[in-house]
Order: sequence, then structure tokens, then C-alpha cells
Amino acid sequence: MVTTGKQTRHIALIGNHPPRMCGIATFTADLRAALVSARPDLIADVFAMDEPGGLHAYPPEVVCQIGQADLADYRAAARRINQSGAELLCVQHEYGIFGGSAGAHLLRLIERVDLPLVVTLHTILTDPSPEQRFVIDALARRASRLIVMAEKGRQILERVHGIAPARIMVIPHGVPDRPLADIDVAKARFGFEGRKVLLTFGLLSPNKGIETMIRALPAIVAGHPDTLYVILGASHPQLVAQQGEAYRDRLAALARELGVEAHVRFVNEFTETERLLDYLEAVDIYVTPYLNEAQITSGTLSYAVGLGKPVVSTPYWHAAELLANGVGLLAPFGDSAAFARAITGLLDDDAAREAMRCRAYEVGRSMIWRRVADAYLDIFDSARAPRPLRLPVAGRGDRIAPRLAAVERLTDHCGILQHSVFSVPDRRHGYCVDDNARALILMHRLGDARGERSEALATIYASFVQHAWNPDRAAFRNFMSYDRQWLEEAGSEDSCGRALWAVGVTAAEARRPDLRRWAHNLFNEAAPHALSFHNLRSSAFALLGAEALLEGQPGHAMAQHIIETVGKRLAAALAAVRRPDWVWFEPTLGYDNARIAEALIRAGMVLDDAAMHGAGLEALGWLDRIQTCEDGHFRAVGSESFNRPFAPPLPYDQQPLEAWAMVDAALTAWTATRDPVWHAAAQRAWRWYLGDNDLGQPIASAADGSCFDGLMRDGVNLNTGAESVLAFQLAACAMAQSGLAASDSPERPEAGAVAV
Repeated sequence: MVTTGKQTRHIALIGNHPPRMCGIATFTADLRAALVSARPDLIADVFAMDEPGGLHAYPPEVVCQIGQADLADYRAAARRINQSGAELLCVQHEYGIFGGSAGAHLLRLIERVDLPLVVTLHTILTDPSPEQRFVIDALARRASRLIVMAEKGRQILERVHGIAPARIMVIPHGVPDRPLADIDVAKARFGFEGRKVLLTFGLLSPNKGIETMIRALPAIVAGHPDTLYVILGASHPQLVAQQGEAYRDRLAALARELGVEAHVRFVNEFTETERLLDYLEAVDIYVTPYLNEAQITSGTLSYAVGLGKPVVSTPYWHAAELLANGVGLLAPFGDSAAFARAITGLLDDDAAREAMRCRAYEVGRSMIWRRVADAYLDIFDSARAPRPLRLPVAGRGDRIAPRLAAVERLTDHCGILQHSVFSVPDRRHGYCVDDNARALILMHRLGDARGERSEALATIYASFVQHAWNPDRAAFRNFMSYDRQWLEEAGSEDSCGRALWAVGVTAAEARRPDLRRWAHNLFNEAAPHALSFHNLRSSAFALLGAEALLEGQPGHAMAQHIIETVGKRLAAALAAVRRPDWVWFEPTLGYDNARIAEALIRAGMVLDDAAMHGAGLEALGWLDRIQTCEDGHFRAVGSESFNRPFAPPLPYDQQPLEAWAMVDAALTAWTATRDPVWHAAAQRAWRWYLGDNDLGQPIASAADGSCFDGLMRDGVNLNTGAESVLAFQLAACAMAQSGLAASDSPERPEAGAVAV
């Protein structure tokens, strides 16, 4: 491994810590001790996670406590880490020890810490929930290295999360370095003389599969009456809080029912590491009958192998990997008969059991804490490579004036091209009426930036929209190849609705009378066909165009008819679909979501319909809430969310179009109500472009008006296509024309990593 040449001398370590009772706590303490032993001048500050209601008397190495559910504690811990002189942050990750959805509060801490990050993943899932996937993806983007304790973990991260293999390191769970013990001497410490001892250790809970072993005992005892099954460990604190010791009592009752009560011994204590090792030395066979296959690591299994214990286990992931090559035996989940056969076979054959003992001990030599600590320290030293260049986020707190350079770069004499490769227009994909319609709207909303060039561009975009109109099909074409050939006779309803929106805006807002006349004429020809749209978004786009035209030409009958018809349809759709947890027009979320709510609000304002207006505000409020993350920044509904009925949105891919739609809709609501909540919502969506987003990276440029194509799982999409550029420019125009200066953003880093 290539390192920086400088040894790490000071780290911050986040995880649970004794006296809290859990495996993560033990691991954190053991890892810290091993690191300091391997590098005696290392400072290792522990930031301990506290469960709700937990009050622990921590040792001096714990310098800070973080309340699991208290975001203020996470922010305070981040400040303390930054001020401590630490050179690296190491996190022990388990979903359940951090607050927020799937432990997302942790992300609020790490985004505030400007240090290299190394994360040890104690749980890795093949089918994570959207929230769990989001957390792991965010950690993977931020971390210099991810550490897993089994090769299976690496495979899952590569397959499920698409993480590059080079960023994943496999380091086994550490084990103490003890000599191979004399079992008979060890048994005498606990009064186990003359017994064949089986042992399972861990916090007692139903997922441990203890019932499987108790049901296997009658068959085992029949052949070996001296068998003693020791169940070592306190009941899980959460289980005790819910039902006391009822589960332990049920296990004891099962043993009595099967007539093996004399062969089962419960040791109800949270066992310190040294005492646990003493117990393990006295064991003939270690047993892990766990019921959950998706267990990527087991500290007690590692300890048992490290001390040279034959193991019989269910084939959960860690066991299947560690016990290969004759280190242990596997039995199917919940199969008591299989456990009885495997254990009886080992008890019958002393030579086979001794050979397995020696193989296990040999494997354990590769897992001793000193070797694990050396591997961690190598990773720490390597992670402290030169940091990525960070630049200040220009304009984070101010309005940004519209800039046409990026728009012009994508525009030729035919229209605006759809896509780019980085900043170079990509002619392969040609043009579309969607983008030319957006560009036409932009030309009328530039405010003081309007001039001869914008008027010339408006003519180009208007010409494209006119050429897109196909009177024979009563629809706008959408896609045109670079050689000026239409690729369809009629575009989608959405492209037709968006084109009509641009025509309505032009009829009302164009400076030049000739453009207004052209737009008025085309609107009159195309608008009646919008009444046959089936798609709600398409209808909403048409309503926005009709409402814009009506502002410039009050009394326009067709515009009024569209607003009345579509407004009633949107209100009816909302009433039909909404549920207590789903205040929306459709059972799924899609793109440009805020436009539907904005259209209903505008319809209510035009028609002076308080119910319609109020329903639109309620739907927009619901959308705003689900697009606001726990830390308060805007999180656009990701494109992976589309077509998932009544499901919470997924975070990626986030498109600039969504932020513009939310800016416009929120400003519409603010204009209608003067409620500051909408002012804040508009600012929140606007700041998404400037770096207040899930990646903490600005995606728009104030210098030329360009905008990257969105936030992906693995970073920023560095292309700058027309939709993204136009969305940013239109959002900038909306914020400028509103007269609202963006207030200071919430407490977040003042710089974003340059996405290169």
C-alpha cells in the first residue's frame, strides 16, 4: 500500500464504547487499544454514541458523547473534531447506532469534518432499503477507504452499491493473542470438570437461534450424557426494556420440557473480554446457531477461532467464509437434527476435534489484534494523501445575475442542442422542442440582461417552436436530428404542453410586438388541443401557458377555459389519490413535480377559488417536506423514484429541473400568501445549485451560467446539457425578479469539493 510517508499521530474514532453493552462497543475499545499498542505515540480520541436514555460512566479516552437522536450533538462533535488536531476520522458504522432514517444523522457530522475518513462497515445488506442505500452511498462517496471484515462484504459493496474494488479493504475482526490453552485446566476455573462443554455467547435475543441448539440437545445427550451447553451473555438491553427476562424464561422452559434442563446452564452477565476468553478456553465446541444469513461479521465467532475452538454454525456469511477448509462445520438454519449430528460426530472423534482445533488456531494467527492494528494504521497513513482542491462557493448567499454564455454555446442557427459532452455540444442527439421552449421562456425573463442578443436568440427559438408545430396532427413534434430531420410526426403530450407554455409566455411577455403577435396566433391554433391531454403534467404545462397569456391579455376565452378545465381536473385528481401520508395528484412521483402544484395554485388565484388554491398549497407543502432532508437542504426527488407507487422518494439521480420547478412554485405560493415559509422553500431549492445539496458541491457557475447535469450516486454529472443550463438560468431569473435575496445558508461547510 502506498502511503504519504507521514505516520498518522492523531485520530478521532466514532462508535459505541464500554460500558455500553454491545459488540460494536467492545470492538471500538479493542481496536483503539490495539492501535495505541502498535503506535504508542498515537492519540486516539473516542466520540461515543449514546442510545436514548443511556447514561454511561465512560473512561478518559472517551472525550465526547453524542446523543443518538440529537442533531446538535453531531454538530458539536464535528466542531470538536475539527478543533482537536485530529488528522483522520475513523467511524464504526452500524445503522442502528446513529439517529435519523437508517442512521442518516451521521452524514450531518461527517460533512462538517474536513478530514480524511475511513469507515468500518459492520453490517452490509444485499437488499438495502432506499434509506439504507442512501446512507452507504453517501459514506462511500466521502470515505477514503471502506473496511469490511469478510470478502463477502467486498462483493456486496461492489455489486449492490457499485463501489470500486480499490476503495474497499478486507481486514478481519481482531482477536486477542493467547496461546493454545489446556482445556482441562480452563474447565476447572468454572467447575466444568468431566463435562463436554458447548458454548454460545452474546447478548441474548431471539435471532441467536438458541432454540435450535436446545432442541438438538436430547440427541446429543443420548450419546454423550456429560454434555453441558453454556449460554453465556446478558439479555439484550432493548429486549429487557420491552419484556424483561421473558425470553430467557421461555428458553429455560423449553429445556425443562425436553428433559435437558440439567445439561443447560445460563450465565446471565455481560462478560468483559478477558473473562469471555477464559470461558472460551474451557470450551470443547463453540456453537453459533444464528438465524440471519446476512451477518457479515461475528466478533465472538472470530474470538472462538482465534483461540482454536472447533465451531459448529449456521451458514451465515461470516461463518461460511471463516469456517471453510475444515476450520469448522456448517448446519442449515434452524435444523436441530443437523446440529445434533455435527456436534455428536465431533464429540465421538477426539482426533478429528483436535485437528480442527489446531486448524482454527492457525487461522486465528492472521487475525490477532496487532496485525489488524497494523493494517488499519497503513490505511490511515495512506488516506492522508493530499486533499482535493476546495474552492469557495461563489454567490452562495446572493442572487446571481443571468449569464447567456452557456446558452449561446449550445445554440446554433437552428435552435439549442439537447446535450453536451462536458461543455462541448453533442450533435449526435440533435434538438428538441422541450429545450427550445424553455430557452424561449428564458429570453423573456432575463430582466435587465435583455438586449439585442437575447432578442435574436428569441427569434431562433420561436422559429424552432413554430417549425415543430404539425397542424396535420394538431401536435408539436419534439425530436429533430442534427441534419434537420424530424424524428417523429407528433411529440409526447409533455412536449406539446411545454411548447404551449412557452408560446403563452411569449404572447404575454415578449418585448417585440411581432413576437407577441406570432405567439398569440400560434396559441389560438394549438391551445384547443390541450384540452384532450391525458397526462396531468402536460395539462399543467398548458395551464401555465394559458395563465401567462391571460395576464397579458385578460378575457382570452380559450386561456380562461383551459384554466377552468385543467384546474378542476387537477383538484379532482388530488382528491381522488391523496392519503394521509400522500398528499399528491398521482400515486407516483416523477419529474417536474412542483409544476402540477404550481398550476393548481395559479388556477385557484385566477378563478378566485379558495378551495382550489388551498389544495394546491397543501400539495406543494407536502412536496416541499419530502424534498427537504433532515439537515434542512433541498433534496430533489431522484429519477430512481419514478413509478414507485406511494413510496418515499429515492435520492438519486437529482436533476436541476426539479430545483427550478420548486423555485417557481414556491415563489408563486409566496406571492399568493406572503407566508415566509414559501420564501424559505424557494431559497432552499435555489441554494441546491450553489452547493447546499447532498454532495455539498456547487453544480452551477456564476461566471458563464452553465450547470452540471445533476447529482449522481458517485458524484456530479459533469456534462452541461441544455435542460440543466436553462433550469439554472431560469431559477436565477426567478430569484432575481422576486426581489428576495437569499439569506445565509444553514450551518454548513463554506466550501464545496470541486467535482473533477
